[in-house]
Amino acid sequence: MDTQARPPQVYVVLREVGADTWQVIGEVPRHPGLPARRSRAKAIEEALGRLPTGDERFAVLPRSEWRLAHDW
Repeated sequence: MDTQARPPQVYVVLREVGADTWQVIGEVPRHPGLPARRSRAKAIEEALGRLPTGDERFAVLPRSEWRLAHDW
């Protein structure tokens, strides 16, 4: 039996700061008990420390996917 704990699943939260330009604003734990859409909305709120305004654009990716995209 494997005794190593799995690393926690984490979302990377990015904010659009310009045309095709994104800035990482935080990494927050995933909330496995919530549906994906609500979990991602909660991740944005936690990373910002507030609710987002309607004109802000965000992307929320699992850390593993973000690293793959970032390495491209």
